[in-house]
Amino acid sequence: MSKKAEYLQLEPSDDVTTVRDRLSFLRGKRVLLIWPEDGTVLTRKLDLVLIQREAIRNNIRLAIVTHDPNVIKQARELNISTFETIGASERGRWRRGKSKVFTSRDDRPASEPDPKELKPVATRVKETPDDDDEPASRSRLGRIIALLVLIVVALAAAALLVPGAVVTIMPARSLIPAELQVIADPAATDVDIENRVIPAVTIRVEVEETGTLPTTGTQAVSGIPATGSVVFINQTDAEIEIPAGTTVSTSAGTPIFFQTTETAFAPAQLGGQIEVPIEALPDSIGEIGNVEAGLINTIAGPLADRLTVRNIAPTSGGESRTILAVSQEDRDRLLSTLRQQLQARAYIAMEAQRAPSQSIILETIRIAETRDEWMTWSADVGEAADTLTLTMRAVVEASVIDEALARQIALAAITAGIPPGRALVPNSLQYECCTVQNIDPEGRVVIGLSATGQAAAQVNPPALAEQLAGRTTDDALRFLLSELDLAENTMPQIHLTPDWFGRLPLLPMRIDIQVLEAPL
Repeated sequence: MSKKAEYLQLEPSDDVTTVRDRLSFLRGKRVLLIWPEDGTVLTRKLDLVLIQREAIRNNIRLAIVTHDPNVIKQARELNISTFETIGASERGRWRRGKSKVFTSRDDRPASEPDPKELKPVATRVKETPDDDDEPASRSRLGRIIALLVLIVVALAAAALLVPGAVVTIMPARSLIPAELQVIADPAATDVDIENRVIPAVTIRVEVEETGTLPTTGTQAVSGIPATGSVVFINQTDAEIEIPAGTTVSTSAGTPIFFQTTETAFAPAQLGGQIEVPIEALPDSIGEIGNVEAGLINTIAGPLADRLTVRNIAPTSGGESRTILAVSQEDRDRLLSTLRQQLQARAYIAMEAQRAPSQSIILETIRIAETRDEWMTWSADVGEAADTLTLTMRAVVEASVIDEALARQIALAAITAGIPPGRALVPNSLQYECCTVQNIDPEGRVVIGLSATGQAAAQVNPPALAEQLAGRTTDDALRFLLSELDLAENTMPQIHLTPDWFGRLPLLPMRIDIQVLEAPL
């Protein structure tokens, strides 16, 4: 057959006969029928059937170029290729037309006369029985059968899609605790889960701090002596001179000494009395010289055999005068306080340096280096001062651990304690870190770490829905109780829709598995 198509341009006046005659001259070729843009008598399907038969008889591959939707529809029913343009026909694939083409009574053109109508004028029309009712009966029967099939299909679809079920279960859940001792070792380079060792990193900072506190030492200075008066009583008949500066004192406890401040004479008679002013001596200056009446009763020197003495009234006015001074205790206390302040300031500086996952072990913060020239005191011991100030610089260091590594060890311990068939609940881990239990001389720190996690029985809702599909309610309950690890004292709940169905849906997708969280 030639590859090049022959173009057959149809005219609006062409009919089936003229087209068939023109096709007879194109035997064995590819023929492209080009429909006219306006008007043609070839509008019936029967016309195309007759043309196609003629093409098959002459071994012609047939195609059509047209925009008429009616012609395109009829050509597709006959498996004849149609194209919008000639160029499209050259690029497109041509269908092979049907070798046998039949038309039903429904497709018969309306203009074709019925044989019964021709009977009065056509003598060669065969007499046939009147069977008009038979096709109608067959048609009604077909429609009834189709309707029954549709109803059965609808019922089957409803049986699959309408039933629904909600299955509520509460899987078992337990708390898994872990109490661990983790070693933070400066010599370690990576986490050792089996031996529970994590690296410890030492960080150092240099800080300076100034501290001030009030002094508590004292230093005595000149005080104010107590004053008063005493009465001397003559124990002889002669007049007795009492020189200024004569010493008198108390006799009870530690003696308190006074001296007379002017010269006096005791009258020349037994029992003669004279009152003389006195003042506390330097050794008794201050508040100690303020004594009660009657306590001064002793005379020092040769007059003691001829005179007696008494203070009729208390002495007064004695005041002790001391000033604040620096003591060794003040220096020790300020140094201890300032060391704590240095460590606190160092901790703030270390916090700014550490990584987000790192944690500073507070118990390991220590002053690693200090020097005498790094300390400046405002006063020495014994110097008079109301306050003492110290400015001090030091190098402070501490051990730092990565808590994420410690949590890896805790997670491994919790995972090892999970019962078979259960799994760790995501985001249920809780940690308490870290309690220092021991620090050895080599810098290894033993840390106490506690953690808890929740383990829950595993449930695969899609797989469970497949296993429950089509079961009766009782059978489904038995299956759930025997196959699932459920929380104690809980019973699965099955709710069917409609509730009279008595059986879970056949489609797993219609079973809603609701998993509740069991309380701990």
